[in-house]
Amino acid sequence: MTTLVAFIIVLGILIFFHELGHFLLAKLNGVGVLKFSLGFGPALIRKRIGETEYRLSALPLGGYVKMLGEDKDEGEAETMHIDPAKSFARKSFKVKAAIVAAGPGFNLVLAFLIYTIIAWVGIPTLSPKIGEVQGKSPAYEAGLMRGDRIVSVAGTPIKAWGEIPALLEKTGGTSIDIIIERHAKEFMVHVQPRMTKAKNIFGEEIQHPIIGISPAGETFDTRYGPISGIGYGLGQCWWVIKITGIAFGKIINGTINIKESLGGPILIAQVSGKSFKAGAMPFFALIAFISINLALINILPIPILDGGYLLLFLIERITGKPIKDRPREIAQQVGLFLLVLLMLFAFYNDIARIISGK
Repeated sequence: MTTLVAFIIVLGILIFFHELGHFLLAKLNGVGVLKFSLGFGPALIRKRIGETEYRLSALPLGGYVKMLGEDKDEGEAETMHIDPAKSFARKSFKVKAAIVAAGPGFNLVLAFLIYTIIAWVGIPTLSPKIGEVQGKSPAYEAGLMRGDRIVSVAGTPIKAWGEIPALLEKTGGTSIDIIIERHAKEFMVHVQPRMTKAKNIFGEEIQHPIIGISPAGETFDTRYGPISGIGYGLGQCWWVIKITGIAFGKIINGTINIKESLGGPILIAQVSGKSFKAGAMPFFALIAFISINLALINILPIPILDGGYLLLFLIERITGKPIKDRPREIAQQVGLFLLVLLMLFAFYNDIARIISGK
């Protein structure tokens, strides 16, 4: 039940912000909005305020903002209360592009706000205190012990446990000097890291240096100031965009197995449930991560996605002729087919993971 509730909350927040972007930019640019719906299908709750009908619909896997002049099949009863001058179709290329791009844009804004607030509230950070030392490991042979606090690695001061792996990577496996604190006294030890096989965040097998220690689990909060917190929020957004782009490239060139990397609603629900149980901070961090990925997916130039509409607007801008009727219908059908195919494949991967127990 927790997993289902967490999944609905995640989807609700993501969909709301995405559609809010379309809605606000449409209103700001004088476009009439007929409907604002969270979910598809039959309306569970509906309320008309001014020209817009607000809906909560039965199927939560999406949402939409329906604007005047966007659909040629609009009935007179549905549009007679709105000035025809507010038609989306009558607006300039820049206005239409801004309205469409606002959906993915607001998903990025949501992620930025979450990461920035997390930085202001305080990020739980592991202290550089050693919890366990593996037997016959480089750390064991160098004399490191449980309870030691690492002060510096290769001359670089250490404040958090997460800084240690990156510094070990820089050594390339060569011998390093580590200063530790034990019983309020500091002294230096020489450690020869051992190269071992492991998987990186993309699931690729790599060689990297280890010394055989694990953290004690002692944590403290790292809080950022008003400006530095904004910098952290921007930095985290860029990091997610960068690794997502790298992962997408590796999927295209076959470096990453798409069957192992692509997940759908079931995987999102499972991860949402786990992060929800872990606490508010990991739960909202997950929402920020998914929100960025949703923005990137929506900006792809596939018809029926926001990026597809932007592509059509660009073609119309270049040719000076609107793409409509049959060519537009064919493009949308192709886009829908590709999207459904991708969704089915994601569902297949989710089910395969459950069956295999991964």
